[in-house]
Amino acid sequence: MDEQERNLQNGKQPRIVSGLDRPLKTPPPGEQFRAVRRQVVAVILANVGVFSTGMTLALPTATLHQLKNPKESVYLSTSQASWFASVNALAAPLGGLLSGFLLDKIGRKRSLIVLNVLTILAWILLATPSGTDQGAFFWQLIVSRTILGIGMGLASAPPGVYAAEISVPRTRGSLILGTSISVAGGITILYGIGYYIRDDFRLIALICCGYQLVSLLCVLPLTESHCWLLSKKRVTEAKRSLNYFRGFSKSDEITHPLVLEEFQVLQKSLQQRDAEVKVSFWASLKEPEVHKPLLILMSLFAFQQLTGIFVVIVYAAEISLDAGIEIDPFMCALLIGLARLVTTCPMGYILELWGRRRAGIISTLGMAICMLMLAGHSKIDFLRNIPYLPVVAIVGFIVLSTLGLYTLPFFMISELFPQRVRGPASGLTVAVGMFISFVCLKTFPDLKEAMGMRNCFVFFGVMAILALIFVYWALPETRRRTLLEIEEQFRSGRSSKSRSQADVEMKEVFVRRPEE
Repeated sequence: MDEQERNLQNGKQPRIVSGLDRPLKTPPPGEQFRAVRRQVVAVILANVGVFSTGMTLALPTATLHQLKNPKESVYLSTSQASWFASVNALAAPLGGLLSGFLLDKIGRKRSLIVLNVLTILAWILLATPSGTDQGAFFWQLIVSRTILGIGMGLASAPPGVYAAEISVPRTRGSLILGTSISVAGGITILYGIGYYIRDDFRLIALICCGYQLVSLLCVLPLTESHCWLLSKKRVTEAKRSLNYFRGFSKSDEITHPLVLEEFQVLQKSLQQRDAEVKVSFWASLKEPEVHKPLLILMSLFAFQQLTGIFVVIVYAAEISLDAGIEIDPFMCALLIGLARLVTTCPMGYILELWGRRRAGIISTLGMAICMLMLAGHSKIDFLRNIPYLPVVAIVGFIVLSTLGLYTLPFFMISELFPQRVRGPASGLTVAVGMFISFVCLKTFPDLKEAMGMRNCFVFFGVMAILALIFVYWALPETRRRTLLEIEEQFRSGRSSKSRSQADVEMKEVFVRRPEE
């Protein structure tokens, strides 16, 4: 006699377990473990080469003290050193424009191969300059930094575009963030190398070259994006790619109905684009779904540079000394790199939890407070008496910038542009952003000399306040929306959420509902 029969004889009611009649919920294709694993591995391999961008940005902090040392057989003047620190940003727009061309012509994977080959060449040049001729020494360094700058611009768009196209809306936010994590990782690694190797920039360049060779090998097994393949009428290959990234075998035919529906929606969108009268990229700027995100992202990149984010990265050691930090400036630079890396890693979760607008508002507000605290430290007795305030303010600035303004431009460049102009629009946006970066990096030493470091901190703080206003009034929310929904929002001017609803959501960052 089983337990249920004994209970009935004893007058007990049988236990009823609810929910057994409900169908088991299976995650849709693209969100199952196998599919997510494939997407994550592909994005990691695509972003390995992007570490070179962070290494390029951090290189002046690790090497300028040796390159400017008069005791060396050849060394750089102050003017030459400023060119060494900034010329990569001047060259980056060329890489940005090149990325737009390559993304459309040769695809996402081959664009990443070109990136790695270029940067390998640049690191070799940096490791082998003349040791006797002052002029030849300077120009070889400049050529290598110029190629590294082209690599910076080239690296900014392809990995993010690739991640956005192979992912689904639920995983897209975390995967796009791979580019920002890679840049932060490259900065931290170079700061760490510079902390231990302080008097041999050639060895530093050779280490970076070896790393870049490894990253080139990582790109070779990647599967090309189905979006690009379909745009080039390579339908069978596109089906294989989509099947693979949705967790199925690389079959020539799509059998799952939801995957087939996704493929047909994308195919219909591309066919409608092809049926339209073909217009150049410049003519398409008249369309709201093109010029609106272009202006928003260019403005976001401008505020990213004018608030001093990249200035702090490139001149970390000097700024640490000028801010009154008494610890080893290279150790402070390493702490800055670690703070940025640690903060960047959970940003995918944070951006999905908070949304893009809320993260941008919190970031810019905190950045403004940190910079104004640094500015007031040397003048206000109350602030001067707070122990370790400069360290806390600079590290806080790095952490808060990473929460929004540092990350968002690179993150959203892969979301806002329509498929048909994503390549050239991304390239142009990066080109403008990197040109502004060059102006900021090249003029910072002269600006500091003319204004003083305190007033530079004030300027950065004011720019952060203006960035806060811009994010609140102009930045759209793209959380949990498909790329086609985002495009339609710009085209029609209608969002699926009203401004008042978005503002209510922003308030929930401080008061979360129990069910969440």
